[in-house]
Amino acid sequence: MKPAEFEQVVKEALVRLPQKLRRKIENVQIVVRNARRPKRRPGAPDERELYGLYTGTPLPHRRDDEPARLPDTVILFKNTIEKDFEKDRAGMIRCIQETVLHELGHYFGFDDEDLEKLGIG
Repeated sequence: MKPAEFEQVVKEALVRLPQKLRRKIENVQIVVRNARRPKRRPGAPDERELYGLYTGTPLPHRRDDEPARLPDTVILFKNTIEKDFEKDRAGMIRCIQETVLHELGHYFGFDDEDLEKLGIG
């Protein structure tokens, strides 16, 4: 799938997220990248097995006196998602929505165990 086509699928998935949730998100960018081979760090996740990744400081860990910050980021790994859903557009949209919800859960301060309990693990 061409990058522009994939980004259109991402837009379609994001538009379907609940409006109530979207209003609570501030200064978060969603970007599309290809997963890379992992660096040789023990315990580092293999991006080729992840659909997404959150980078930033979760809301509960921020202080009011901090200076302005760069946006937090939700990264969607195009090649990993495509590999698992290449002929299933509806499945790809669901995967992107679930991935974004999971990564936004980290933005709101939930860890993987919390998200699993909420059904978005």
